[in-house]
Amino acid sequence: MVLLAFLLGLGIGICLWLWQYTQLQARLRRLLRTVSNDSEMATSLGAIPRLRHEIVSAQQQREELQAKLQTWEQLMQVAPVGYLQVDEENQLLWCNQQAQQLLGLQKWEPGQVRLLLEWVRSYELDQLIEQTRERQQPQVKEWLFHPASADAAALSELRALTMNAATLPLQNGQVGVFLENRQPLLDLARTRDRWVSDLAHELKTPLTSILLVVENLQQQLEPPYKLWVDRLLPEVERLISLVQNWLELSQLELDPSRQLKREPVELRSLIDSVWHTIEPLAQRQQLRLSYSGAETLWIEADKSRLTQVLLNLLDNSIKYSPFQSTIWVNVELINSETKSNYVQINIIDSGCGFPPTDLPYVFERLYRGDLARARQTTPDSKKISPFTTHGSGLGLAIVKQIVSAHGGTVKAMNHPETKGAWLQVELPTQ
Repeated sequence: MVLLAFLLGLGIGICLWLWQYTQLQARLRRLLRTVSNDSEMATSLGAIPRLRHEIVSAQQQREELQAKLQTWEQLMQVAPVGYLQVDEENQLLWCNQQAQQLLGLQKWEPGQVRLLLEWVRSYELDQLIEQTRERQQPQVKEWLFHPASADAAALSELRALTMNAATLPLQNGQVGVFLENRQPLLDLARTRDRWVSDLAHELKTPLTSILLVVENLQQQLEPPYKLWVDRLLPEVERLISLVQNWLELSQLELDPSRQLKREPVELRSLIDSVWHTIEPLAQRQQLRLSYSGAETLWIEADKSRLTQVLLNLLDNSIKYSPFQSTIWVNVELINSETKSNYVQINIIDSGCGFPPTDLPYVFERLYRGDLARARQTTPDSKKISPFTTHGSGLGLAIVKQIVSAHGGTVKAMNHPETKGAWLQVELPTQ
């Protein structure tokens, strides 16, 4: 009986202990949950000042970017070139005052978003923008822009403008376009050329008269006066040659195609004939001609004009070739898949070549490059002599005009092996 009472009391005690233990655990969990909530709240309360600081910083950055954007827009408004920007659908987003004047966008206002083609009827510009977006590379193009106007009377007074555009791919398919009006420069160049051509035409007759007088004096005078006339005669002849070259260049520019008399021409025999003509000049420097390529190759060309091209190019090579060197001429027929077949004529010397800064300008009229190029050699030395040649600066300009009239191209380079000048002429076979 005593044992039974003891066991009953022990069981009741264990049950009370378990109940108290369970209650204690529950209180501990509630307390831990409260502490956790307080920590999260404290953490949240600590993040609010940081978030407020980030918002203020973002607003400051936005204001700075907005100020920079306004500054750039103000700069673009007063820029001497036009600028416009289109989105991925070629809708005009923004343009400066210069672009509005060039393209006739006076009615455009900021915020108006319409297709550029609706504002400017220029398919060349629209195509250039599409190419820029597709290739993701800057593009440059020059074209003739015809302004449009709703007023028929004003339209008759508008003139076409030669425009130059440089495009730049931007983010999200947008494209920026810089526009330049090239017409004033072209008009100035035409006015200059017309003035010089008129002057050359007026100088031709008196110079011819002076030449006749000098030739008569040369036969009648005795030394020492004859020496002065001998010096005067080459200078007068050089002036006459300069005037004649300029007049010829002007005639070629007026209507190149009408100045040509095409006929079948065999290139190898023509090159041999030209070299035979100027071979006395080459013998002074003991120069050799090395020909390679097609032995018989016929093209349709103006024989006299093509002879002039070869004379100018070979004469240049003779002037700038070292003593006892070789001039290489290579003629090949190129079969092209992308365009018509054409003939390629390469004339290479081993002289000092073209300075890299002169290469873009060697075909411009009256351009004389670095003095190191404009020198000639003598039999007494294999080096370049210190006196310059007496060129007019029109030879290569005439070459370019004649080749262009034939529908061909001419390029000036420096040969990688000889380090000399490399003139490459490409002419269509027909």
